[in-house]
Amino acid sequence: MKAFPIAHAALLAATTLAIPALSHARTVTISTTLKHYGGGGAYVAVYLTGPHGAYDRTLWIAGRRSRYYRHLTEWRRLSERSTGSLDGVTGASVGEGRTLKVTADLADALFDAGYEIHVDAAVEDMHSSPFEIQVPLTRAGSGKPHAGRQFVQTFTYQVR
Repeated sequence: MKAFPIAHAALLAATTLAIPALSHARTVTISTTLKHYGGGGAYVAVYLTGPHGAYDRTLWIAGRRSRYYRHLTEWRRLSERSTGSLDGVTGASVGEGRTLKVTADLADALFDAGYEIHVDAAVEDMHSSPFEIQVPLTRAGSGKPHAGRQFVQTFTYQVR
């Protein structure tokens, strides 16, 4: 039987201690309140992009009928290029004047590292709004409201 070198034991111990620190996550609550835009329910995609603008993951899709996801143009374009499967959760569409709340656990390493939260929106019989919201994911941005371009009244994310 070979002796287990001390260097290997030290590396194993260091890795065992480091992995929990790397995987620590923060709970983030994302609130998106829609304007009174005079139309039907909105389909909304909430997703993350990485430091270089590449799609990272879907956090939520509001709207159950996948045939309408094509109207969430920027989210669809980015997510179709992804080699992984979609990992978001879906729910009913969001009505005008209503608030969509999404809760996600995001790794500490994503904050202040160039990641962005995006919201794309589309309303039946109205135009779609890619890039409705595009906000850097930073600890300092927690709780600060942002206005959308067309359908979103206010957008905030809260880090706990």
